[in-house]
Amino acid sequence: MSQAANRDHSVETPYGWVVVAASLAYLVVAYGSSHLVIVSLKPMVDLYDWPRWIPSLAYSALMIGAGVGGIVMGLWADKTSIRWPAMVGAVMIGGGVIVASYAPDHWTLIASCGLLVGLLGTSTAFSPMLANITRWFDRRRGLAIAITASGQALAGAVWPLIFEPRIAAIGWQETWREYGIVAIAIMLPITFAFRRPVPRQPDGGASIARGRAEQTTSSEPAVPYNLVLGLLSLAIVGCCVAMAMPMVHLIAYCSDLGFSSASGARMLSLLLFCSAVSRLIFGIISDRIGGLKTILFGSAAQAATLGLFTLVGTEASLYAVSGLFGLVFGGIVPAYALAVRELFPARDTGWRMGVVFLFGTGGMALGGFLGGWIFDLAGHYHIAFLVGVAFNVVNLMAIVTLLRFKGPRMGALAPA
Repeated sequence: MSQAANRDHSVETPYGWVVVAASLAYLVVAYGSSHLVIVSLKPMVDLYDWPRWIPSLAYSALMIGAGVGGIVMGLWADKTSIRWPAMVGAVMIGGGVIVASYAPDHWTLIASCGLLVGLLGTSTAFSPMLANITRWFDRRRGLAIAITASGQALAGAVWPLIFEPRIAAIGWQETWREYGIVAIAIMLPITFAFRRPVPRQPDGGASIARGRAEQTTSSEPAVPYNLVLGLLSLAIVGCCVAMAMPMVHLIAYCSDLGFSSASGARMLSLLLFCSAVSRLIFGIISDRIGGLKTILFGSAAQAATLGLFTLVGTEASLYAVSGLFGLVFGGIVPAYALAVRELFPARDTGWRMGVVFLFGTGGMALGGFLGGWIFDLAGHYHIAFLVGVAFNVVNLMAIVTLLRFKGPRMGALAPA
């Protein structure tokens, strides 16, 4: 779409940036829940003499629950507004974490993380929020998505530095209860910023409109919607498995190398702070080159950087690789939101984005679990990181396939 056409059909309003700020704050608080599990991994293992797959599975259950719930919450937000799912999410994230802290055994802990914190809570904090943001913007949509999505990364930069000393001082259960109370107290008031309805906008992306017009004169067959959705879903699984391994296990990996858990928390904080910076940079880039090319660039750099974790052994080098990994992977996930909005009609944005991010959270869950399971088998994380690289290669193959559809076929999408 030309810049002039963008101006003629712009849906951007000043209040959209208020929604971005509120969504950013909501994500920062909401994603503290997943980092509770990450920072608590070794304290749980040491306290109960559990294998590492148990807290890893609790993280996986949370992520899968969030992914499944994201589709339902996205549909609900499409039919009403984002405010009501956000209110439910605020209560369930805080309340679910408190319930999980009282769990009498590991299966109850896993179920609480998956059903309460994930399915009914964190599910409101990503795909529904990003889908809502895409409806407030068209000219600077990539940047708006990136700013909002950076809340997930900022959560990782902030919360481990808070959780680690609190867990050391009062234990993981009391730290979870404190977070639960704080989360409800902060998140519920934020939802009042979502009272205004989104502005009206033309349905569907420019590439789709062009593709359908060209389809009438081109001999190229239409690309089915579901094929594109399937390739995006496969791609996000591959890159999210690779993302999760260092994110979930970095603190434990640092401890295994003989460094303090406080150093591990700082490394994770650095990784995710760099990820937040990366999302802003990638957001600007994605407005120029589009979502798919942004994914390709970020995923290739992520695969190369993940392999570096197997080569470093000093604390300084681990800090450097952690920061570099954050800079290259941070902008990938928001680019999926932009790609969905570019490739599918606006009326389908909520649930299709929910489907893609369900596979993404499934990839995060699988990566987190595989990291712990492979460690239990091998006694170290090097093989796990290499398995992550292999998944990342699958991601690159799927994105290259989508990019091959570019030209007269990209956007010439068929409903089935």
